[in-house]
Amino acid sequence: MIDDSGAKLGVIPLPKALELAEGKELDLVEVAPQANPPVCRILDYGKFRYQQQKREKDARKKQKVQTLKEMKMRPKIDEHDYNFKVKAIINFLKNGHRVKVSVFFRGREMAFLNRGREVLDRVMKDCEGLGKVESLPRMEGRYMRMLMTPISTYKETEKED
Repeated sequence: MIDDSGAKLGVIPLPKALELAEGKELDLVEVAPQANPPVCRILDYGKFRYQQQKREKDARKKQKVQTLKEMKMRPKIDEHDYNFKVKAIINFLKNGHRVKVSVFFRGREMAFLNRGREVLDRVMKDCEGLGKVESLPRMEGRYMRMLMTPISTYKETEKED
């Protein structure tokens, strides 16, 4: 058993431990039930729960959430449209998001799959320093898709500057 100031009181029977806790107008809380004998502590349970929730909330804040963004293109994409979409992909990667780049084929365009692959290869080349390709371009129905993930070292070097 541990008292409210953090001093170890040793092994104490349950009724006496409850009596000590009531005498200090605090709660008796079992903090390590798997230990032999179980470890109990005298403390304010409301304050203990509040601090525990606060620690959990801070831990959730520090977790990095990585969402999946998708950018759709066509095999005959215009230069300006291509540049605009690549700029958006670069921003997604800088912000730590994964990006699925898709090229959609309609009608006779299915006969020219190499044009779609050229577009995706060009995106790979343009985003080379920011993201790496997680899955290479492959056909999924009428879409040719590839998945890019951000390179983690980019975010760390950005924060140091």
